[in-house]
Amino acid sequence: MYALELMKQNKLCPKNIIIVQDATMQCRMDAGFRKYLENVEVQLINFAAYKVRVEVRDEKLVIEPSDLWGMWDIERYISLLLGEIPRLLDNNNGYGPNGKGYIAHVNIPLNVVKAFEELQTDYGDLLRVAK
Repeated sequence: MYALELMKQNKLCPKNIIIVQDATMQCRMDAGFRKYLENVEVQLINFAAYKVRVEVRDEKLVIEPSDLWGMWDIERYISLLLGEIPRLLDNNNGYGPNGKGYIAHVNIPLNVVKAFEELQTDYGDLLRVAK
């Protein structure tokens, strides 16, 4: 959390912090800030740098809009998305307080966990392992 170290070095005490991040990692970035700012009164404002949908077209997953400048290809995007769920988990292997302790606890909705499990069946080879 280099941003927090810079704030400390410069004796900055903001009341608001805007987090602009790749949409695939927005939740983890928020959880990281919450962990290190848990005793500080500050409002975290999240803003994903872009918004896309993954859709099925001709029996294949595609990103829509398809012409977004600088967007990952679909395999890399799926890899990033699938890689976030294990990282957000609050267990021995995850980044939460009951795991590596890098981030604050994140509640992952059951429908997201189920979708992750289903996608692992077809796209498990794209899963980035949390370290």
